Amino acid sequence: MAKTGEDAAGAVSSFPLIETGERLGGNSLIPKKALKHMLEEIRRASGLSLALFGPGGEILAFSEGETKLFDELEKEKLTSDACREYVRAMAEGEEREKQKGNISFLKLGEGRGDSFVLAGAGQGDVPTCLRLSALSLGAFSRKEDSCDRGSFFRRLILGMLLPKEIPEQARQLRLDSGARRAVFLVKVKEDSRDTVLDILRPLYGEPAGGVLFKAEPGAYVYVRTLRDREDTDRLEEIGRNMIDVINTEGMQDAYLSFGTPAGDLSLLSRSYEEAWIAMKAGRIFFREKHVISYDRLGIGRLIYSLPMALCRQFLREVFALADPRELDEEALTTIRQFFDDSLNVAETARHLYIHRNTLVYRLDKLQKSLGLNIRNFDDAMMLRLGLMVYEYVREKEQEEEKERRSDGRSDVQYRQ
Repeated sequence: MAKTGEDAAGAVSSFPLIETGERLGGNSLIPKKALKHMLEEIRRASGLSLALFGPGGEILAFSEGETKLFDELEKEKLTSDACREYVRAMAEGEEREKQKGNISFLKLGEGRGDSFVLAGAGQGDVPTCLRLSALSLGAFSRKEDSCDRGSFFRRLILGMLLPKEIPEQARQLRLDSGARRAVFLVKVKEDSRDTVLDILRPLYGEPAGGVLFKAEPGAYVYVRTLRDREDTDRLEEIGRNMIDVINTEGMQDAYLSFGTPAGDLSLLSRSYEEAWIAMKAGRIFFREKHVISYDRLGIGRLIYSLPMALCRQFLREVFALADPRELDEEALTTIRQFFDDSLNVAETARHLYIHRNTLVYRLDKLQKSLGLNIRNFDDAMMLRLGLMVYEYVREKEQEEEKERRSDGRSDVQYRQ
């Protein structure tokens, strides 16, 4: 007859027992109490007497209530040091399953020396029940692991960790510090219920090996561990797929950016900052794009880093004869199309569905008002840069105006 109650405590007194948490088959620190609860739930469902051993042979947790497993261990003379050595040898060896008398052993984990061993005894097909038990423990471990990893990456990217804390916590979570990772930033106009997380998690979150979290209202971060051949083109493709998934749920105002892939965990916060720069600069210079890469901002990245005083000085030089705000939509459309067609008059007229003479008239009109002949490469480049700088200055001044209004001030800042 199986022992119960107080007898169970005495039956395990000769076995090494760990009272703290452990990392089971992965990275998360799982409290011993949680492990014991899981084993007890499995015992109730399967009828097995179970114990979980660490890589060094120490008992991490066992199912309480009856002690058939420990009775069998004593019968096989696997007590104390003998049990520790037997389990340690299995954890370091290649065999995944062993049978010792009426006891079944199953190794959890892929590596040598850091694997765990689940042991069980009872009625019926014990090895099969152990495999099913291992699946339950693995699912529980992954759940704990994803929570720990999500918290770690959030604090890392938002600058809430000290440099010396990063390698230590990465080691505890068994993260590869040298793996290449990319930080994606998803921005939506309004999402009071964090619908974006619900949409993306099944495809890109913890089940898929990624990390998703909310950075601020309407802004979400996705950290992806990159494969060998995932370059900027591939990341843009991933970004477009994510935007398509969001759009299918009816959220049309979604934009995505990503920074330069980081080869070290300590560089992820910089990649996050680059993703924000790409988002802000991209919304100014590439309004038609919904996926923006930091390393493809081109001259927009240079303009975005210029001081405002220098930008205003440049605008005064380019638009000495006319205010850029006086350019109507027809003029701006003509200029953009002319630039897109590499200053080709015939192609621009065809794309605008107008006669060539009509386009020539518009270009002459622009030359008269701006003092720039954009059929000339130097003047065209000057105007293109001028319009980009103007968009940047206008955007920054609108941000400043919002801040002043929130502070109760209303002074007008714009000046050419």
